[in-house]
Amino acid sequence: MPEKRYPAVMLATCPVPWTERYELDENLFRAEVRRLRTELTPFLYVFGTAGEGYAVSDAQFARIARVFRAEMPPDTHAMVGIISLSLSTIIERVALARDLGFREFQLSLPSWGALTDGEVDVFFRETCGRFPDCLFLHYNLVRSKRLLTGDDYARLVVAHPNLVAVKMGGEDAAALADILTKAPFLQCFFTEFGYALMRDQHECGLLVAVSSVNFKKAQAYFTARGAELAAMRDQLREVHRALKTAIVDETYMDGAYDKLYIKLHERCFPLRLAPPYASTSDATFVKFRDALPAAWRI
Repeated sequence: MPEKRYPAVMLATCPVPWTERYELDENLFRAEVRRLRTELTPFLYVFGTAGEGYAVSDAQFARIARVFRAEMPPDTHAMVGIISLSLSTIIERVALARDLGFREFQLSLPSWGALTDGEVDVFFRETCGRFPDCLFLHYNLVRSKRLLTGDDYARLVVAHPNLVAVKMGGEDAAALADILTKAPFLQCFFTEFGYALMRDQHECGLLVAVSSVNFKKAQAYFTARGAELAAMRDQLREVHRALKTAIVDETYMDGAYDKLYIKLHERCFPLRLAPPYASTSDATFVKFRDALPAAWRI
């Protein structure tokens, strides 16, 4: 098998804590980043969908990126997510973060309309192609209205040697395997259930999501294989059921769930999402915490 362009590691997000005025709680954010990089993984990113990258203004983006850079030492891997409907804004934000010292970026396709093949090529040419000294991970998600396939990535990796990874959720084994086999140079990061589905057959990284309720268990999940991994996956389904029970039938943006997870470790962490998106409540958090299976409690 060809060598991957990025290591198979645990990759985790840093949710943004907002004050009552919806400004960055800088001290709490710094503490969160330090905790995550020392207790979970040194491979962290900010401004993914869970990090509300779609919601921040240019000024918030710049301030939060500076704080994140300051809390990530040289021996860690700090990645910046870029989400916008505007390719010009995406380019400007990559350039700004690059000037701050970042060299790893996470891209999502503009979501106003589904991109055609030609438009996908333009998007990657103007990002990966414009910044050849940077590394890029593509977040492949339905919300962008265009899911890329193994054939898409096979074409793109030839054109862009700095396109190094892709991350995806879900448990569609055929879709995950399609990318793993047709674009073998790319490192693939899957959330817990997709990871358990593919890891015994393929090298892949773990995109930490629901397993972040317990950092030590998440690390054990990452290294587990075979029957042990399957058993831990079944335990995690219980954690997921606890989440769904706590939130009843309501639907929230990704970040709402990740803030519930981080609040288990930082009890003062606020659950607010940047408006207009709805937040969960402290009562929901208590229901979730109390419903967690014993094996995953901290």
